[in-house]
Amino acid sequence: MSNALPTESPKVASPVASEGFAHRRVMLPVVLVAMFMAQFDLYVVNVALPVLQHELSASDAELQLVVGGYAFTYAAGLVTGGRLGDHYGHGRMFTVGMSLFGVASLACGLAPGSGWLVAFRLIQGLTAALMVPQVLALITSAFPPAERPKALSWFGVTMGVGAVAGQVLGGVLLQISAGTNGWRTIFLINVPIAIVTILIGRKNLPTAARKAVSRFDLTGVGLLTLSLALILFPLVVGRAAGWPWWASALLILALPTIAATLWWERRVERTGQAPILPLELFREKAFNLGLGISVVLFSAFFSFVFCLTLVLQNGLGLTPLMAGLTFGPLGVAFAVASMAARPYIARHGAKVIVVGALIVAAGLLALELLLAYSNDAPTAWELAIPMAVVGFGNGTAVPAVIGQVLARIKPVRAGAASGILTTAQQFSSALGIAIIGGVFLLELSTRFTLAAHASALGVAAWWDTGLVAVGLALSLLLAGTTKAPKG
Repeated sequence: MSNALPTESPKVASPVASEGFAHRRVMLPVVLVAMFMAQFDLYVVNVALPVLQHELSASDAELQLVVGGYAFTYAAGLVTGGRLGDHYGHGRMFTVGMSLFGVASLACGLAPGSGWLVAFRLIQGLTAALMVPQVLALITSAFPPAERPKALSWFGVTMGVGAVAGQVLGGVLLQISAGTNGWRTIFLINVPIAIVTILIGRKNLPTAARKAVSRFDLTGVGLLTLSLALILFPLVVGRAAGWPWWASALLILALPTIAATLWWERRVERTGQAPILPLELFREKAFNLGLGISVVLFSAFFSFVFCLTLVLQNGLGLTPLMAGLTFGPLGVAFAVASMAARPYIARHGAKVIVVGALIVAAGLLALELLLAYSNDAPTAWELAIPMAVVGFGNGTAVPAVIGQVLARIKPVRAGAASGILTTAQQFSSALGIAIIGGVFLLELSTRFTLAAHASALGVAAWWDTGLVAVGLALSLLLAGTTKAPKG
């Protein structure tokens, strides 16, 4: 017998008709704010670490957890957040998640010490996991099929721009608020944004009734969260800790835990209940291909950003502000490509992913040629050119991946699918940084010259190119799949 919470459905009519939710065009920017804030807060602390270390006397382990703790709880909670939306209503859970995210951000901004900041960042990641899966689910359910791919592409735009903006705007905010406690601004800025979003969302979010599913799979939640934790925690924290023995032990322990989770979820499914991890999704070819594409493209992109950050700050010696601004061309190219690709996604579907992957590969090859044939180590401006090409390619591919996968999933499965898809993206970001970032640091070894950083970046870029090649092959397979029936 599973642990359970009753979830009887209130008698409320769904406002989302077959032609689409009436307020969907106002709803879209409202819900996308959540995606931007979650990504922004995932990356903004990177540029603030030296300030936090100085003003809070934070240890290396605490700094590591300020960054990695948020990523860990965020990724570990996404599937559960998606299923909570399926049970209790996506509009309702979005509002709850945004409210709690604002409170957690306020707590981070007012944290009296580094230990408190670590604790509040862990909570902030959980609240992000509660609101973000509702974004894709709301878009999928509120927009009619003809408008859905265009709306879903904006999700991909926001995800990429939010990540880059975390580094660019983070440096700007720290520069503007320079001085004692200036770092608090990067957290406190979320509070008024959350309040305004909630106020606008109250009148423009669907309040559809949840279905009368009888039980909520609490045992599944626990097993799934433990499985993700055993993988994510060593990936997020282990690299900076020098890969101690316990990191390997946790990864090994994850295997039987995953097996137990799958066994339990099959058992729940056979009893006619709603498992926290709907295994039927993994019988969809398009869904599995989308997960594979997400893993390789996100691993390549975010490991690329990680290695470049180290080159710009440690190799070229740029300030956090200048390093952040150097990412500006990449962010602009991502945004421009995302918006330019929208009509082509609607017309050509998954073929746009193939084009995007080819552009990313071209950018990486240009970087490798620059590093191989440059007499001197490259300057920031020289690096910005292939960075912009990589950004343009990712801006073309990422929105198309999300839109094309969810276009092949029935709307009734949108919450679970979006939670799993977003988890895969966050998981692959950590995986790419752990593996390819580890290759970069191993190649760098104890040589901290600019030339050594450039050489290590070249090695990492070849690994990223290999991942993109795999993504290209999977994209060709996705382009040959058909869309799911409506319903």
